[in-house]
Amino acid sequence: MQDIFWQVYPLGFTNALNAAPGHRLTRLVDWLGYAVDLGVSGLQLGPIFAAETHGYDTVDHRRIDARLGDDTDFDRLAEACRERGLHLLLDGVFNHVGRGFKAPEHWFRRTGPGSDDFAVFEGHHGLVALNHGEPEVLDYVVQTMDHWLRRGASGWRLDAAYAVPPEFWRAALEQLRPKHATAWFTGELIHGDYVAYLNASGLDSITQYELWKAIWSSLNDRNFFELAWSLERHNAVLEAGLPLTFVGNHDVTRLATRLTDERHLGHALAVLFTVAGAPSVYYGDEQAFRGLKEDRAGGDDAIRPAFPATPADLAPYGWPVYRLHQRLIALRRRHPWLTYARTTPAHLTNTATALVSTAADQRVITLLNTGDAPTTFPIDVTGLRVLESDAPDDARETATVPPHGWSILGA
Repeated sequence: MQDIFWQVYPLGFTNALNAAPGHRLTRLVDWLGYAVDLGVSGLQLGPIFAAETHGYDTVDHRRIDARLGDDTDFDRLAEACRERGLHLLLDGVFNHVGRGFKAPEHWFRRTGPGSDDFAVFEGHHGLVALNHGEPEVLDYVVQTMDHWLRRGASGWRLDAAYAVPPEFWRAALEQLRPKHATAWFTGELIHGDYVAYLNASGLDSITQYELWKAIWSSLNDRNFFELAWSLERHNAVLEAGLPLTFVGNHDVTRLATRLTDERHLGHALAVLFTVAGAPSVYYGDEQAFRGLKEDRAGGDDAIRPAFPATPADLAPYGWPVYRLHQRLIALRRRHPWLTYARTTPAHLTNTATALVSTAADQRVITLLNTGDAPTTFPIDVTGLRVLESDAPDDARETATVPPHGWSILGA
Protein backbone atom coordinates (compact mmCIF):
# COMPACT_ATOMS: atom_id res chain seq x y z
CA MET A 1 0.00 0.00 0.00
CA GLN A 2 1.51 3.30 -1.14
CA ASP A 3 -1.59 5.44 -0.80
CA ILE A 4 -1.91 9.05 0.25
CA PHE A 5 -5.40 9.54 1.66
CA TRP A 6 -7.83 12.41 1.85
CA GLN A 7 -9.86 11.75 5.02
CA VAL A 8 -13.46 12.91 5.16
CA TYR A 9 -16.00 12.70 7.99
CA PRO A 10 -19.14 12.35 5.83
CA LEU A 11 -21.78 13.25 8.41
CA GLY A 12 -20.02 16.56 8.98
CA PHE A 13 -18.82 17.17 5.42
CA THR A 14 -22.36 16.86 4.03
CA ASN A 15 -24.00 18.66 6.97
CA ALA A 16 -25.99 15.50 7.67
CA LEU A 17 -25.38 15.14 11.41
CA ASN A 18 -28.71 16.62 12.52
CA ALA A 19 -30.52 16.31 9.20
CA ALA A 20 -33.46 14.27 7.98
CA PRO A 21 -32.86 11.27 5.69
CA GLY A 22 -31.44 12.24 2.33
CA HIS A 23 -29.07 11.24 -0.46
CA ARG A 24 -26.03 13.19 0.69
CA LEU A 25 -23.21 10.66 0.32
CA THR A 26 -22.97 11.30 -3.41
CA ARG A 27 -22.06 14.93 -2.72
CA LEU A 28 -18.58 13.52 -2.28
CA VAL A 29 -18.51 12.56 -5.95
CA ASP A 30 -18.38 16.26 -6.83
CA TRP A 31 -15.23 16.59 -4.68
CA LEU A 32 -13.26 13.67 -6.08
CA GLY A 33 -11.70 15.85 -8.77
CA TYR A 34 -10.53 18.20 -6.01
CA ALA A 35 -8.99 15.23 -4.23
CA VAL A 36 -7.30 13.96 -7.39
CA ASP A 37 -5.93 17.44 -8.12
CA LEU A 38 -4.59 17.53 -4.56
CA GLY A 39 -2.60 14.44 -5.51
CA VAL A 40 -4.07 11.81 -3.20
CA SER A 41 -4.67 8.24 -4.28
CA GLY A 42 -7.26 7.20 -1.72
CA LEU A 43 -10.43 8.43 -0.05
CA GLN A 44 -10.62 7.61 3.67
CA LEU A 45 -14.17 7.86 4.98
CA GLY A 46 -15.43 8.27 8.50
CA PRO A 47 -18.52 6.29 9.56
CA ILE A 48 -21.23 5.88 6.91
CA PHE A 49 -23.34 3.13 8.45
CA ALA A 50 -26.66 3.45 10.27
CA ALA A 51 -26.02 5.08 13.64
CA GLU A 52 -27.82 6.94 16.39
CA THR A 53 -25.86 10.21 16.40
CA HIS A 54 -22.21 10.83 15.44
CA GLY A 55 -21.65 7.60 13.51
CA TYR A 56 -19.51 5.83 16.07
CA ASP A 57 -22.67 4.49 17.74
CA THR A 58 -23.54 2.08 14.93
CA VAL A 59 -26.86 0.24 14.94
CA ASP A 60 -26.52 -1.59 11.61
CA HIS A 61 -23.17 -2.13 9.86
CA ARG A 62 -24.81 -3.47 6.69
CA ARG A 63 -26.97 -0.40 6.05
CA ILE A 64 -25.89 3.06 4.92
CA ASP A 65 -26.96 5.76 7.36
CA ALA A 66 -30.27 7.17 6.09
CA ARG A 67 -28.92 10.70 6.59
CA LEU A 68 -26.33 9.88 3.92
CA GLY A 69 -28.42 7.74 1.60
CA ASP A 70 -28.55 4.09 0.69
CA ASP A 71 -26.71 1.28 -1.09
CA THR A 72 -27.20 2.93 -4.46
CA ASP A 73 -25.44 6.05 -3.23
CA PHE A 74 -22.54 3.98 -1.91
CA ASP A 75 -22.24 2.10 -5.19
CA ARG A 76 -22.14 5.37 -7.11
CA LEU A 77 -19.39 6.74 -4.88
CA ALA A 78 -17.39 3.51 -5.05
CA GLU A 79 -17.64 3.45 -8.82
CA ALA A 80 -16.62 7.11 -9.06
CA CYS A 81 -13.56 6.34 -6.95
CA ARG A 82 -12.64 3.40 -9.20
CA GLU A 83 -13.00 5.57 -12.30
CA ARG A 84 -10.52 8.06 -10.85
CA GLY A 85 -8.09 5.45 -9.54
CA LEU A 86 -8.86 6.22 -5.89
CA HIS A 87 -8.84 3.52 -3.23
CA LEU A 88 -11.72 3.63 -0.77
CA LEU A 89 -10.98 3.07 2.94
CA LEU A 90 -13.98 2.58 5.23
CA ASP A 91 -14.28 3.19 8.98
CA GLY A 92 -15.25 0.03 10.87
CA VAL A 93 -16.54 0.59 14.39
CA PHE A 94 -16.40 -2.95 15.76
CA ASN A 95 -15.27 -2.41 19.33
CA HIS A 96 -18.61 -1.00 20.44
CA VAL A 97 -22.07 -0.26 19.08
CA GLY A 98 -24.96 2.07 19.82
CA ARG A 99 -27.62 1.19 22.38
CA GLY A 100 -30.07 0.53 19.55
CA PHE A 101 -27.95 -2.25 18.03
CA LYS A 102 -30.06 -5.41 17.89
CA ALA A 103 -28.20 -8.54 18.98
CA PRO A 104 -28.42 -11.29 21.61
CA GLU A 105 -27.20 -10.27 25.04
CA HIS A 106 -24.23 -12.64 24.90
CA TRP A 107 -22.78 -10.45 22.12
CA PHE A 108 -22.06 -7.74 24.68
CA ARG A 109 -19.30 -7.57 27.24
CA ARG A 110 -20.25 -7.39 30.91
CA THR A 111 -18.64 -5.12 33.46
CA GLY A 112 -17.42 -8.18 35.37
CA PRO A 113 -18.09 -11.85 36.14
CA GLY A 114 -21.72 -12.36 37.10
CA SER A 115 -22.61 -8.74 36.38
CA ASP A 116 -25.90 -7.77 34.74
CA ASP A 117 -24.43 -4.50 33.46
CA PHE A 118 -22.98 -4.11 29.99
CA ALA A 119 -19.50 -2.63 29.66
CA VAL A 120 -19.28 0.66 27.77
CA PHE A 121 -16.51 2.34 25.81
CA GLU A 122 -14.47 4.79 27.85
CA GLY A 123 -17.39 5.87 30.02
CA HIS A 124 -19.81 6.66 27.18
CA HIS A 125 -23.19 5.22 28.15
CA GLY A 126 -24.37 5.17 24.54
CA LEU A 127 -21.45 3.01 23.34
CA VAL A 128 -21.88 -0.61 24.42
CA ALA A 129 -18.79 -2.82 24.19
CA LEU A 130 -18.96 -5.99 22.11
CA ASN A 131 -17.79 -9.33 23.48
CA HIS A 132 -14.85 -10.20 21.23
CA GLY A 133 -14.56 -13.63 22.75
CA GLU A 134 -17.93 -14.57 21.28
CA PRO A 135 -17.64 -16.50 17.95
CA GLU A 136 -20.88 -14.97 16.66
CA VAL A 137 -19.40 -11.48 17.02
CA LEU A 138 -16.35 -12.54 15.01
CA ASP A 139 -18.61 -14.00 12.30
CA TYR A 140 -20.62 -10.78 12.17
CA VAL A 141 -17.53 -8.59 11.81
CA VAL A 142 -15.98 -10.83 9.14
CA GLN A 143 -19.20 -10.95 7.14
CA THR A 144 -19.62 -7.18 7.42
CA MET A 145 -16.10 -6.40 6.21
CA ASP A 146 -16.42 -8.96 3.42
CA HIS A 147 -19.76 -7.44 2.35
CA TRP A 148 -18.36 -3.95 1.79
CA LEU A 149 -15.08 -5.16 0.31
CA ARG A 150 -17.12 -7.01 -2.30
CA ARG A 151 -19.11 -3.84 -2.95
CA GLY A 152 -16.02 -1.79 -3.74
CA ALA A 153 -14.14 -0.88 -0.57
CA SER A 154 -10.34 -1.25 -0.68
CA GLY A 155 -9.76 -1.66 3.04
CA TRP A 156 -10.73 -0.72 6.57
CA ARG A 157 -9.70 1.63 9.35
CA LEU A 158 -10.65 -0.23 12.52
CA ASP A 159 -11.87 2.22 15.12
CA ALA A 160 -10.66 1.85 18.73
CA ALA A 161 -8.60 -1.18 17.75
CA TYR A 162 -6.52 -0.63 20.88
CA ALA A 163 -9.54 -1.72 22.97
CA VAL A 164 -9.94 -5.00 21.07
CA PRO A 165 -7.79 -8.07 21.76
CA PRO A 166 -5.30 -8.28 18.86
CA GLU A 167 -6.08 -11.96 18.42
CA PHE A 168 -9.60 -10.99 17.33
CA TRP A 169 -8.25 -9.14 14.30
CA ARG A 170 -5.87 -11.98 13.45
CA ALA A 171 -8.77 -14.44 13.44
CA ALA A 172 -10.83 -12.09 11.25
CA LEU A 173 -8.01 -11.49 8.76
CA GLU A 174 -7.33 -15.19 8.43
CA GLN A 175 -10.80 -15.46 6.92
CA LEU A 176 -10.72 -12.25 4.88
CA ARG A 177 -7.29 -12.30 3.24
CA PRO A 178 -7.91 -15.38 1.05
CA LYS A 179 -10.87 -13.52 -0.50
CA HIS A 180 -9.38 -10.01 -0.56
CA ALA A 181 -5.63 -10.33 -1.02
CA THR A 182 -5.07 -6.63 -1.78
CA ALA A 183 -7.29 -5.21 0.99
CA TRP A 184 -5.53 -3.05 3.58
CA PHE A 185 -6.35 -2.96 7.28
CA THR A 186 -5.21 -0.26 9.69
CA GLY A 187 -6.09 -0.19 13.37
CA GLU A 188 -6.60 2.88 15.51
CA LEU A 189 -3.90 2.81 18.18
CA ILE A 190 -3.44 5.92 20.29
CA HIS A 191 -1.05 4.51 22.86
CA GLY A 192 0.60 1.23 23.78
CA ASP A 193 3.19 -0.94 22.07
CA TYR A 194 2.61 -0.44 18.34
CA VAL A 195 5.04 -3.15 17.25
CA ALA A 196 3.68 -5.77 19.62
CA TYR A 197 0.10 -5.02 18.58
CA LEU A 198 0.94 -5.22 14.87
CA ASN A 199 2.71 -8.53 15.34
CA ALA A 200 -0.09 -10.02 17.43
CA SER A 201 -2.99 -8.72 15.32
CA GLY A 202 -1.70 -9.33 11.81
CA LEU A 203 -2.91 -5.85 10.80
CA ASP A 204 -1.07 -4.06 8.00
CA SER A 205 -0.94 -0.75 9.81
CA ILE A 206 -1.71 1.33 12.90
CA THR A 207 -2.47 5.03 13.33
CA GLN A 208 0.78 6.84 14.21
CA TYR A 209 -0.35 9.08 17.05
CA GLU A 210 3.09 9.22 18.61
CA LEU A 211 4.57 10.80 15.49
CA TRP A 212 1.57 13.13 15.16
CA LYS A 213 2.15 14.47 18.65
CA ALA A 214 5.91 14.79 18.19
CA ILE A 215 5.53 16.83 14.98
CA TRP A 216 3.43 19.66 16.38
CA SER A 217 4.86 19.49 19.89
CA SER A 218 8.48 19.71 18.75
CA LEU A 219 7.61 22.74 16.65
CA ASN A 220 5.71 24.47 19.45
CA ASP A 221 8.34 23.73 22.08
CA ARG A 222 11.31 24.28 19.76
CA ASN A 223 12.54 20.86 20.77
CA PHE A 224 13.51 18.76 17.76
CA PHE A 225 14.97 16.15 20.11
CA GLU A 226 11.40 14.99 20.73
CA LEU A 227 10.85 14.56 16.99
CA ALA A 228 14.14 12.71 16.58
CA TRP A 229 13.20 10.31 19.39
CA SER A 230 9.79 9.69 17.86
CA LEU A 231 11.32 9.03 14.44
CA GLU A 232 13.65 6.45 15.96
CA ARG A 233 10.62 4.66 17.35
CA HIS A 234 8.82 5.15 14.02
CA ASN A 235 11.65 3.32 12.26
CA ALA A 236 11.08 0.38 14.60
CA VAL A 237 7.34 0.34 13.84
CA LEU A 238 8.16 0.05 10.14
CA GLU A 239 9.67 -3.35 10.80
CA ALA A 240 6.19 -4.60 11.74
CA GLY A 241 3.85 -2.65 9.44
CA LEU A 242 3.17 0.56 7.53
CA PRO A 243 1.75 3.26 9.82
CA LEU A 244 -1.06 5.58 8.80
CA THR A 245 0.57 8.97 9.35
CA PHE A 246 -1.16 12.32 9.76
CA VAL A 247 -0.95 15.81 11.22
CA GLY A 248 -4.72 16.05 11.67
CA ASN A 249 -7.81 13.87 11.82
CA HIS A 250 -11.45 13.85 12.98
CA ASP A 251 -10.53 13.44 16.66
CA VAL A 252 -7.92 16.15 17.24
CA THR A 253 -7.56 19.93 17.20
CA ARG A 254 -6.70 21.21 13.72
CA LEU A 255 -3.01 21.69 12.97
CA ALA A 256 -3.49 25.36 12.08
CA THR A 257 -5.02 25.90 15.51
CA ARG A 258 -2.59 23.66 17.40
CA LEU A 259 0.58 25.38 16.16
CA THR A 260 1.61 28.40 18.21
CA ASP A 261 3.48 29.88 15.23
CA GLU A 262 1.68 29.73 11.89
CA ARG A 263 5.03 29.98 10.09
CA HIS A 264 5.66 26.35 11.07
CA LEU A 265 2.73 24.81 9.19
CA GLY A 266 4.99 23.99 6.26
CA HIS A 267 7.52 22.36 8.58
CA ALA A 268 4.90 19.91 9.80
CA LEU A 269 3.85 19.05 6.25
CA ALA A 270 7.45 18.66 5.11
CA VAL A 271 7.94 16.02 7.80
CA LEU A 272 4.67 14.26 7.02
CA PHE A 273 5.51 13.85 3.35
CA THR A 274 9.18 12.88 3.68
CA VAL A 275 8.94 10.20 6.37
CA ALA A 276 7.67 6.66 5.87
CA GLY A 277 4.03 5.70 6.14
CA ALA A 278 0.72 6.12 4.36
CA PRO A 279 0.00 9.85 4.83
CA SER A 280 -3.56 11.01 5.42
CA VAL A 281 -4.76 14.60 4.97
CA TYR A 282 -7.89 15.49 6.95
CA TYR A 283 -10.41 17.44 4.90
CA GLY A 284 -10.02 21.16 5.47
CA ASP A 285 -6.43 20.89 6.67
CA GLU A 286 -5.37 21.34 3.05
CA GLN A 287 -7.16 24.71 3.23
CA ALA A 288 -5.66 25.64 6.65
CA PHE A 289 -9.02 25.25 8.39
CA ARG A 290 -8.96 26.02 12.07
CA GLY A 291 -10.87 24.16 14.78
CA LEU A 292 -10.49 23.38 18.46
CA LYS A 293 -11.56 20.02 19.85
CA GLU A 294 -13.24 20.39 23.24
CA ASP A 295 -14.13 17.80 25.88
CA ARG A 296 -17.85 18.53 26.03
CA ALA A 297 -21.09 17.68 24.25
CA GLY A 298 -20.69 18.95 20.70
CA GLY A 299 -16.97 19.39 21.25
CA ASP A 300 -16.14 17.76 17.91
CA ASP A 301 -18.34 20.03 15.82
CA ALA A 302 -15.61 22.60 15.15
CA ILE A 303 -13.29 19.97 13.69
CA ARG A 304 -15.97 18.18 11.65
CA PRO A 305 -17.50 21.03 9.63
CA ALA A 306 -19.70 21.06 6.56
CA PHE A 307 -18.02 21.75 3.22
CA PRO A 308 -19.65 23.90 0.54
CA ALA A 309 -21.26 22.45 -2.56
CA THR A 310 -18.18 22.82 -4.78
CA PRO A 311 -14.49 23.74 -4.44
CA ALA A 312 -15.25 27.08 -6.09
CA ASP A 313 -17.22 28.01 -2.97
CA LEU A 314 -14.21 27.70 -0.65
CA ALA A 315 -12.73 30.89 0.78
CA PRO A 316 -9.80 32.27 -1.25
CA TYR A 317 -7.34 32.49 1.65
CA GLY A 318 -7.01 28.70 1.99
CA TRP A 319 -5.76 27.98 -1.52
CA PRO A 320 -2.07 28.77 -0.91
CA VAL A 321 -1.99 25.96 1.67
CA TYR A 322 -3.80 23.67 -0.79
CA ARG A 323 -1.09 24.42 -3.36
CA LEU A 324 1.59 23.70 -0.75
CA HIS A 325 -0.02 20.31 -0.15
CA GLN A 326 -0.04 19.73 -3.91
CA ARG A 327 3.68 20.45 -4.17
CA LEU A 328 4.64 18.20 -1.27
CA ILE A 329 2.33 15.37 -2.32
CA ALA A 330 3.77 15.59 -5.83
CA LEU A 331 7.26 15.32 -4.34
CA ARG A 332 6.15 12.27 -2.36
CA ARG A 333 4.71 10.63 -5.47
CA ARG A 334 7.90 11.32 -7.44
CA HIS A 335 9.76 9.48 -4.68
CA PRO A 336 7.51 6.49 -3.88
CA TRP A 337 10.37 4.81 -2.02
CA LEU A 338 9.73 7.28 0.82
CA THR A 339 6.77 5.08 1.78
CA TYR A 340 9.19 2.62 3.42
CA ALA A 341 12.18 4.91 4.08
CA ARG A 342 14.04 5.16 7.35
CA THR A 343 14.64 8.66 8.74
CA THR A 344 17.46 9.73 11.04
CA PRO A 345 18.86 13.17 12.01
CA ALA A 346 22.20 14.15 10.47
CA HIS A 347 22.15 17.37 12.49
CA LEU A 348 20.11 18.09 15.60
CA THR A 349 19.64 21.06 17.92
CA ASN A 350 16.58 22.39 19.70
CA THR A 351 15.63 24.62 16.79
CA ALA A 352 17.30 23.07 13.74
CA THR A 353 17.44 19.57 12.34
CA ALA A 354 18.45 17.82 9.13
CA LEU A 355 16.36 14.67 8.71
CA VAL A 356 17.80 12.17 6.25
CA SER A 357 15.31 9.73 4.74
CA THR A 358 16.89 6.80 2.92
CA ALA A 359 16.00 3.56 1.15
CA ALA A 360 18.66 1.55 -0.70
CA ASP A 361 20.67 4.18 -2.64
CA GLN A 362 17.93 6.84 -2.48
CA ARG A 363 18.17 9.89 -0.21
CA VAL A 364 16.13 12.97 0.67
CA ILE A 365 17.12 15.49 3.36
CA THR A 366 14.52 17.65 5.11
CA LEU A 367 15.97 20.80 6.72
CA LEU A 368 13.91 22.47 9.44
CA ASN A 369 14.71 25.75 11.18
CA THR A 370 12.46 27.21 13.88
CA GLY A 371 15.08 29.67 15.09
CA ASP A 372 15.13 33.43 14.66
CA ALA A 373 18.34 33.41 12.60
CA PRO A 374 19.37 31.64 9.38
CA THR A 375 20.89 28.21 9.85
CA THR A 376 23.65 26.77 7.67
CA PHE A 377 23.56 23.03 8.17
CA PRO A 378 26.94 21.28 8.56
CA ILE A 379 26.06 18.45 6.20
CA ASP A 380 27.43 17.21 2.89
CA VAL A 381 25.14 18.48 0.12
CA THR A 382 27.30 17.32 -2.80
CA GLY A 383 25.07 16.33 -5.69
CA LEU A 384 21.92 17.62 -3.99
CA ARG A 385 19.56 20.37 -5.01
CA VAL A 386 16.53 22.04 -3.45
CA LEU A 387 13.45 20.02 -4.37
CA GLU A 388 10.99 22.09 -2.33
CA SER A 389 11.23 25.00 0.10
CA ASP A 390 9.21 27.82 1.58
CA ALA A 391 11.80 30.27 0.24
CA PRO A 392 11.27 31.96 -3.14
CA ASP A 393 12.98 30.20 -6.05
CA ASP A 394 15.59 32.93 -6.46
CA ALA A 395 16.49 32.89 -2.76
CA ARG A 396 16.98 29.16 -2.21
CA GLU A 397 20.30 27.92 -0.92
CA THR A 398 21.22 24.26 -0.64
CA ALA A 399 22.54 24.13 2.93
CA THR A 400 21.22 27.38 4.42
CA VAL A 401 17.63 27.84 5.60
CA PRO A 402 16.18 31.24 6.57
CA PRO A 403 14.66 31.90 10.01
CA HIS A 404 11.55 29.77 10.56
CA GLY A 405 12.11 28.17 7.17
CA TRP A 406 12.27 24.66 5.74
CA SER A 407 13.75 23.01 2.69
CA ILE A 408 13.85 19.55 1.13
CA LEU A 409 16.97 18.41 -0.70
CA GLY A 410 17.46 15.57 -3.14
CA ALA A 411 19.36 14.51 -6.21
